[in-house]
Amino acid sequence: MPKTKFQEVIFTVLMVLVMVYAMICYNISLNVGGLANHVFLSAFHELWFMGPIAFVFDFFIVSHLAFKGARRIADPQKENPFHFILAISCISVAVMCPAMSFIATVFFKDAGKEIIAVWLQTTVINFPMAFFLQIFYAGPLVRAIFKKVLEISGKFKNESIK
Repeated sequence: MPKTKFQEVIFTVLMVLVMVYAMICYNISLNVGGLANHVFLSAFHELWFMGPIAFVFDFFIVSHLAFKGARRIADPQKENPFHFILAISCISVAVMCPAMSFIATVFFKDAGKEIIAVWLQTTVINFPMAFFLQIFYAGPLVRAIFKKVLEISGKFKNESIK
C-alpha cells in the first residue's frame, strides 16, 4: 500500500493504466462482436483520453472515499489486512464503474435523449467485468508491480547512501 503522496501517484497511475486499458478492450470487444487482435491496438486510441480522466477522478475523489469507507468495514490493525484491501477495491469499483461508464457514454456512444438509459445499461454491462478484473487480476498485478518498484527504488536509495 502507498505510504506517501508520490507513492499514491505511482500506484494510481499503474492501476488506472491496467484497469482503464482492460475495460476499453472489453467495451471495444463488445462493440465489434468479440475480441480480436486489433482491439488491443484500438484501445490505445481511447486510453490517452480516458486514462487522465480516470486518474484525476480516482486520485482526488475516489481513493479518499474508498479509504474512508473501507475503514468502516475492515480494520487492518485488528484483522487480516487483506479484508481492508478488498473493501477498498470494492468501493473503488462501485464508484469508478458508474462514473467512467457515464464518461464513456457521453463521449463514445450516440445516446441522444436516451443518455440515462444508455449510461445505466453501460454500467450494468461493465460492472461485473470491472469488479472481477479489479479483485482477481488488476489489483493483485498492480500491487505486485508496485511492491517490486518500491523494492527496486529502495535498493537504489540504499546503494547511494553507501
